[in-house]
Amino acid sequence: MFKKKKLPPSRQPVAVVGAGVAGLAAAVRLAVAGHPVTVFEASASFGGKMHQFDLPGAAGAYRFDAGPSLFTLPQLVDDIFRLAHRAPADYFRYERLDPITNYFFADGTRLTAWADADKFAAEVEQKLGVPAGDVAQFLARSGRAYDATAGTFLHKSLHKAGTYLSPETLKAVAALPSLGLTGTMHARHESAFGRDPRLVQLFDRYATYNGSDPYQAPATLSLIPHLEHGIGAFYPEGGIYAIAQSLHRLAEEFGVKFRFGEPVREILTAGTLVTGVRTDQDIYDFGLVVSNMDVVPTYRRLLPSQPAPERTLAQPRSSSALIFYWGVGRSFPELDVHNIFFSADYKAEFDAIFQQKTVADDVTVYVNITSKKTLTDAPAGHENWFVMVNVPHDEGQDWAALTAQTRRVVLAKLSRALGVELEPLIRAEKTWTPPGIAADTSSFGGALYGSSSNNALAAFLRHPNFSGRLDGLYFCGGSVHPGGGIPLCLLSAKIVAELILN
Repeated sequence: MFKKKKLPPSRQPVAVVGAGVAGLAAAVRLAVAGHPVTVFEASASFGGKMHQFDLPGAAGAYRFDAGPSLFTLPQLVDDIFRLAHRAPADYFRYERLDPITNYFFADGTRLTAWADADKFAAEVEQKLGVPAGDVAQFLARSGRAYDATAGTFLHKSLHKAGTYLSPETLKAVAALPSLGLTGTMHARHESAFGRDPRLVQLFDRYATYNGSDPYQAPATLSLIPHLEHGIGAFYPEGGIYAIAQSLHRLAEEFGVKFRFGEPVREILTAGTLVTGVRTDQDIYDFGLVVSNMDVVPTYRRLLPSQPAPERTLAQPRSSSALIFYWGVGRSFPELDVHNIFFSADYKAEFDAIFQQKTVADDVTVYVNITSKKTLTDAPAGHENWFVMVNVPHDEGQDWAALTAQTRRVVLAKLSRALGVELEPLIRAEKTWTPPGIAADTSSFGGALYGSSSNNALAAFLRHPNFSGRLDGLYFCGGSVHPGGGIPLCLLSAKIVAELILN
């Protein structure tokens, strides 16, 4: 058997493949614990999907966060700085949003989701006629579900036997039926708010937070609203990119080395041991490798001679996104940071995405405007619009045609809802399609969250945060446990660091 002399566990060098937010967080956690860490990144800088760019316009430049736009559970970022004995506010500041989101329904109804749960419930009663008590009861149950399950299902590996032997896990499993968390998300919301399909639609949209279909996804995901309405939605000073900037700065302070523009071509192995990584520039010896690359290309590209977990890799993909970045030549006081314009038929929209693998004729449109908070993100009197539509991941669709068609639908919908012709106001424009997302971020098919959560066992079918075959290989990021989105990516990094350190 091949044997390799190892350094003391706390001093083993670690290679991190990918400088996305999970890779950055894992690098910091391991460096703080004493590991020499080198991060290899194919792009010229850090951030992964969490990067930024500028679009020039005649009146000035528009800044955009390219990918994630919603920030919840900020304590997960703060925890990393506290772990390093640093004051979080010296690196990273944020504010709680109020309102959270402005909703525009297909029938012309407008509703504001206020940060205060009671105020939001009163708004729902006034605008939709659903008793405030029903909303408050639902949100309270969502909070209890989160408190009962998050510690087990999000903060720990679901692929280690010890997780299931703890009293906390047994308590969490026992709590699920009493919390009404069986069946699908849509069925759960219809049971709670069946008297008004608009409110059902509002809560169904939380399935999109991990790229899933509320008509298939398990009702356990009904705990997601608690992240916004119970804990809060937040805005980082300077935009979402500030999260990556702050973690990169902290990583450098702890000696993490970054090799930008140097993609890993292969993870090297000998027998059942990881031995290093190969790039176009050199071969590097590492006994510990953390892949922040999507798990599918990790196996297909970086481990070509290793058996792949085909059943896991074949899990249905999450949705992707079609994003229009528009510099808009006026301001809209009726809009805020987060705005949702709903389609008239949500079921048809999700069927198009997950069954027909196309884009519906009528779509729900999300508009994020960071210049509402960071005034320098757009020229004076202008706004930077991040306009996103949920679409299927790339399977060879005609994206040129789908993009042109969807752009027309989106412009018509927004113009109608806002009472102004929007297209003449566009001063700068860029588009990101699923194939573009795949090419730029190595996300398989451009799926934003790896596999979808469209069945009750989806959480258990995600790839674990470690390799069952190769000693020294670990995984973090949105394609593995516990899932996609900023909070879950940060938790994946925490889980990986704990697995390595323990």
